[in-house]
Amino acid sequence: MSASRPYILVLYYSRSGATRTLAEQMVAGIETVAGIDARLRTVPPVSSTCEAVDPDIPAEGAVYATLDDLRHCAGLALGSPTRFGNMAAPLKYYLDSTSELWINGALIDKPATAFTSTGSLHGGQEATLLTMLVPLLHQGMVYAGVPYSESGLMETTSGGTPYGTSHVAGAASDRSVDDTERTLAHAQGKRVARLAMALLTMREDK
Repeated sequence: MSASRPYILVLYYSRSGATRTLAEQMVAGIETVAGIDARLRTVPPVSSTCEAVDPDIPAEGAVYATLDDLRHCAGLALGSPTRFGNMAAPLKYYLDSTSELWINGALIDKPATAFTSTGSLHGGQEATLLTMLVPLLHQGMVYAGVPYSESGLMETTSGGTPYGTSHVAGAASDRSVDDTERTLAHAQGKRVARLAMALLTMREDK
């Protein structure tokens, strides 16, 4: 990834690995689009014990996101497991720290999309995606879901919505991301990258 090339920030929180898998498929889709890169980042857990401090670099997986990762992105793919029909607290905590970007309009007109994983088929996946887009709209971002030109939306028997890719992990989080869910996440990543490139071109032509 070149420091001078535009990138899509793929920002996620994952406990059991399913949301991370979807994030990696988003990255794969983004990387099929010429001229733009993917930057994979996560957020640290939120502890109920004030003294608990995680290391600055996690032991495995993506590194933690900074505000600059979000500030300088050309687009955003946001992923979280469901928590009672909403995003997980660690991701919300990160977004709550972005007032500086909102005040300066840093994210206005950049494309954004979201993805999620739930424990059950009706565990709040669509509600989670809809609530995740709210702070993105406040930032002035342009939301992009998954269009029905993606045949997987009609074929899936588990996750997959027009609001964003979803996955049903099962009550024990033991159900792997299936091929349809992977395909939808890949297509979603590709779409947000293509939109980002189109919007960048429009801004350059002004």
